[in-house]
Amino acid sequence: MHSSVAIDGPVGAGKSSVAAGVAWALGLFHLDTGALYRALGVKVLRLGLDPQCQADAEAVCADTQVDVAYVDGAQRTLMDGEDVTGLLRTPQAAMAASAVSKWGQVRRCMVARQQTIAQGMDVVLEGRDIGTRVLPNATLKIFLTAAPEARAMRRHEENLRRGIPSAYEDVLRDLRARDLQDSTRAVDPLRQAEDAVLLDTTSLTLDQAIARIVALYLEKTAKKE
Repeated sequence: MHSSVAIDGPVGAGKSSVAAGVAWALGLFHLDTGALYRALGVKVLRLGLDPQCQADAEAVCADTQVDVAYVDGAQRTLMDGEDVTGLLRTPQAAMAASAVSKWGQVRRCMVARQQTIAQGMDVVLEGRDIGTRVLPNATLKIFLTAAPEARAMRRHEENLRRGIPSAYEDVLRDLRARDLQDSTRAVDPLRQAEDAVLLDTTSLTLDQAIARIVALYLEKTAKKE
């Protein structure tokens, strides 16, 4: 039986970096599910359509092939065969992803795609409904969070490192809006799975957060042997 780690949490909690570190430490694959939604959001924007429009989002999703490839162990996200990885970390892509992901048919389509990709391999998945929807039987479930101000500062600093214009106040405002949208959507809202371990990273370094999850995973798998 394959092992899996499900990491959920709000925007800016460090899910991608933590999941990548956990996957490397444990020798597992890392699937960034948020990148799939971002790729879809990028296509909707590229077509000049409205991510907030259910009909537009669902029509584009039905006509789009989102996939991943692994190059030197790192995920590359493909949209209709095009590597769009470098386009996915902008504020516009993030908000478009949050908008399209609230529609039921989009989520059903993307959840099925994520389950297909994850099937048959030991994997770390991160997103907002992994433990509750995508991998309900995951070996270990983590709900990763941090104070909004800490998450906004991390995202602000990440934007600056990537050369993306950024103002902390704008990032914090967008983050709070994203939190509200993700946690109140009708389909698969962001919430902590009942059997997930809550990990607040407000005062933790990236390495400390990774080490906590690795220890929890090793403890859990040891008990099953």
